[in-house]
Amino acid sequence: MNGKDILIFSAVLLMASVPLTASMRASADSNEQHKLAYAKKEKMSTDPIVIMETNKGTIKIQVFKNDAPITAGNFLDLVGRGVYNGLTFHRFEPNFVIQGGDPKGDGTGGFIDPQTKTERRIPLETKPSLKHDQAGIVAMARSGDPNSASCQFYITLAPATFLDNNYAVFGKVIDGLPVVLSLRKGDKMVSVSTQEVPVR
Repeated sequence: MNGKDILIFSAVLLMASVPLTASMRASADSNEQHKLAYAKKEKMSTDPIVIMETNKGTIKIQVFKNDAPITAGNFLDLVGRGVYNGLTFHRFEPNFVIQGGDPKGDGTGGFIDPQTKTERRIPLETKPSLKHDQAGIVAMARSGDPNSASCQFYITLAPATFLDNNYAVFGKVIDGLPVVLSLRKGDKMVSVSTQEVPVR
């Protein structure tokens, strides 16, 4: 090494031997907290939150826009159009599901697109990672035709893994699960809206 290299090497060794001060540790901790907060913000920005005000209380649903883009996009569009406002839950199966979103209120209706004047139906969209593994899972209801989902949805009241890969999971309840568990046939969605989330 020449004289200049020796000086640089000595300076590096000296810096490595200096213990961290309290302010240096605080700065490092602050940076780490900032990274975690940013990561949390990024996660929030990718999955919209839907606020469902019912006659029993408020339910918050995280919608899996990235994992189920077709199904989530359909649901978010219907929310934005105000389709669910004032509709009832027409089906209650203890320890299984609560189902709603039917404009007719009896389980036979779908969303009639005002432009085409026909019922909108979306293709079945499943993914192995999207499971009915707990209470609070939100998925699309449909008839015997796998590609017949329109606007009706259900929320699980308990794990229902036998539905996996046969029905399209597109969200989960992140707040208000006790409200979900208290819902019964005839209970109402007073208003359903999308919560503003940070944009990536």
